[in-house]
Amino acid sequence: MAFSLYDATVANYLQIVGAVSGFMDKSLAHFTANGVDPAGIVETRLFPDMLPFRFQVVSLAHHSRGAIEAAQSGVFVPPSARPDLDYAGLQALVKDTQSELAGLTPETVNALIGRDVTFKVGDRSLPFTAEGFLMSFSLPNFFFHATTAYDILRHKGAPLGKRDFIGRLNLKK
Repeated sequence: MAFSLYDATVANYLQIVGAVSGFMDKSLAHFTANGVDPAGIVETRLFPDMLPFRFQVVSLAHHSRGAIEAAQSGVFVPPSARPDLDYAGLQALVKDTQSELAGLTPETVNALIGRDVTFKVGDRSLPFTAEGFLMSFSLPNFFFHATTAYDILRHKGAPLGKRDFIGRLNLKK
């Protein structure tokens, strides 16, 4: 069996999105038990010039589910800030993302190979193939935003470890 675009992207997305859902739940339980308002967590930044937790979670969804949608439509644009989402709304976004990704089939994703995708930011356009876009742009961004979301929660005191970030392993059957 050959390794496929689906294996390289959606399988990774599902593992990490599932982990993010789990560590957000675990963090919320910790914050609730310790009287920490989740509204403050949503606005937390690791450094003043970095975007807040909310943006990290929105970007996680945008660079997974949204990346596949872009590969299908041919156009990708930066994510919106989504200031309307509170902690519960972010949790729902992660669960919706996980559900939509789980609905993708290997055939659907693998059929995207060779398609054109243009990343449009302002007046700039960057041309990609679907696999180049997913592997060299969206997947690294996806991991960056997942890691940053995890780091913000750790920084705020959530009792998380590497195992929480890695999530469910794809073990040999």
